[in-house]
Amino acid sequence: MAIRALIRGLLATVLVVLSLGASASERLTRDELSEFIYAPYELGEPLNNNGVWSLLNSGGAEAGFVFETEPMAALPGFSGAPINMLVVLDLEGQFLDVRLINHNEPIFVSGLGEAPFREFLEQYQGHSISEPLVVGSPYGSGSDGGALVYLDGVTKATASVRIAHESLLAATLQIAREKMNGVATGPPAFPDPDHDEPLDWAALVDQGIATNLRVSNAEIDAAFADTKWHDDDPEATDDPEGTYLDLWIVDLGPASIARAALSEDGLEDLQRFMAISDNDEPILVIEAGRHGLVSPNFVRNTAPDWISAQQGGLPVQMRDADLFVDLHPDLPDELHDGVAMVLRADRRLGFDPSAPWEMQVQALREHGMFHPEIGTVVLTATHETPERFFERIEPPKPVPPWLEAIYNREADLLVLAPALLGLGAVLMYPAVFSGIPGFGAARLGILFFTLGFIGWWGQGQLSIVTPLATLTTIADGGSLAFLAYDPFSALIWIAVIVGFVLWGRGFFCGWLCPFGVLQELAHKLGRWARLPEWRVPDRIDGVLVYLKYVLLAGLVATALIAPQHVDKAAEIEPFKTAITVFFVREWYYVAYAVFWLVLGTVLFKGYCRYVCPLGALMAIGGLLRGRDWIKRRAECGSPCQLCRVKCEYKAIKPSGKIAYDECFQCLDCVEIFEDEKKCVPLVLDAKRARRAPPGTSPPPPDFSPIPGE
Repeated sequence: MAIRALIRGLLATVLVVLSLGASASERLTRDELSEFIYAPYELGEPLNNNGVWSLLNSGGAEAGFVFETEPMAALPGFSGAPINMLVVLDLEGQFLDVRLINHNEPIFVSGLGEAPFREFLEQYQGHSISEPLVVGSPYGSGSDGGALVYLDGVTKATASVRIAHESLLAATLQIAREKMNGVATGPPAFPDPDHDEPLDWAALVDQGIATNLRVSNAEIDAAFADTKWHDDDPEATDDPEGTYLDLWIVDLGPASIARAALSEDGLEDLQRFMAISDNDEPILVIEAGRHGLVSPNFVRNTAPDWISAQQGGLPVQMRDADLFVDLHPDLPDELHDGVAMVLRADRRLGFDPSAPWEMQVQALREHGMFHPEIGTVVLTATHETPERFFERIEPPKPVPPWLEAIYNREADLLVLAPALLGLGAVLMYPAVFSGIPGFGAARLGILFFTLGFIGWWGQGQLSIVTPLATLTTIADGGSLAFLAYDPFSALIWIAVIVGFVLWGRGFFCGWLCPFGVLQELAHKLGRWARLPEWRVPDRIDGVLVYLKYVLLAGLVATALIAPQHVDKAAEIEPFKTAITVFFVREWYYVAYAVFWLVLGTVLFKGYCRYVCPLGALMAIGGLLRGRDWIKRRAECGSPCQLCRVKCEYKAIKPSGKIAYDECFQCLDCVEIFEDEKKCVPLVLDAKRARRAPPGTSPPPPDFSPIPGE
């Protein structure tokens, strides 16, 4: 009771300190902002109360905008706090500079350092908000002339980089809407299912519903005139009247238009697609010239590399719908002989099919034999489908970032989820599984799975940083959405919290902590090498187990009282060094992590038992445990002390009771309890049974509760 009272007191202290809250970061002053602006520009006047300033050129004329991302797009980072960046944008929407102001992302604070984060942000310079910027890598080998712009991410920091990118674009698009008349903000238009009118291909052409862009060889030669690529297309020179590009664009969303453009088979294929992808607008493109639609490197179901689209000056992302295209028999023969594909544009992302939009086709030429230089000319066609084919309804919510994060880690989650359920089944029926021959080897296999898949591969090492950020956010009334940017770790947290109620702290500490596995493996290595084994005396052990609670309280206090030191204080966890960055850090961090592993060869999991602040929080969470799930007999503790002697965690009291706040659920005591050859009471019962007179039976085992100390 005294132990629980102490733990409750510590928990109350932590919550009181957290309730003080940390003040949100303040906006930069004029002098602070001016330090980020370099000649020939200078900072102008504030344009609104949201932290947007004008950018002036050397002559004092307005040249762009300067703003911080946090006031307009305060998306919580993985630490719970927003990532604040300074953006310098010119009047045409081009990024002049993107600088990191402040953040608290754990992986960049001390794991990788800030250099990779700053290098990532430098990639925006020179690009425009009208370009389709994507974080990641292109599918296949890509093409020098591709329309998409790929920004290299940061290994081991996918969640943080994605949050930064989302914050940056969200804030920048606000500026485009408010200051640059960028895009409309009304609900998107959807094809009206009740609208029906008889149409054929001739009507589509006559009414401008089918848009055509035809470019002759002479016109493309003229476009490349006065460049080094002017004579790099002999076919265009030899046949100036020939067709270089004959592009047709038709919006297939309205049923009347689709019936006029596609055959019956093609229409059925389209309808099946739209029944599944009801938020996508299908766009038919046909190219009957010699240019083509995509490069030889194009991969189906991805964004076309020679085609891009814009609406209102901002990019519209289009992807191949991977549909069978069978055109209507009434279409001209040259279109049947051309190349056709259906692209899809997501209306939820701002595309309005009833408003004018532009399709841009890149015409490429190569100059030189070895490592040829690529020249590009953009050919533009403006398309508009009449308003009568559409209706406007309240738009569905856009795809949330957490759902996108789940899609990105779908394969890992499909492995992790059944693994957690399987482990839960083992712990739900410990007596069944611990008695199976080879259980020790199976447990070792689970530990290697935790280290390799959950830890080094999945980056699912839980840290004290996350619960502290969560509690601080709750105290400040903020959003916990940042947790969803790492669904892999979030799923582990959910399992651990459920485990609190069912078993206590051991579900994580004994099975799911990658660094805990490293320590356990280090101890097994020490036993294999016949190193001496240190056993801390019970009296000293009884004091040391409280050290982790003191360290937890100190870490929380440091985070809120002296936040400038919290990042260094959090290095009491060697998790980043050993798991997140795989020992690729400064030598002193590596030495600290290695110290605990070397010590673990002779002292069983010393860090976990005495120092780990996350373990302290897990033990506090273990107070939610609703049952004593490890069976005990009346003889446990008196006279039998076997389980207590064998318990490496010293989680069994002299009375035989389990101290669940220190129990790591290794199941060694359960295995002994069920083994008729190891459990002393069962061995004695078997001896008495052999000595009993014939026709009598021994009394059943006594599972009555053990009296309290």
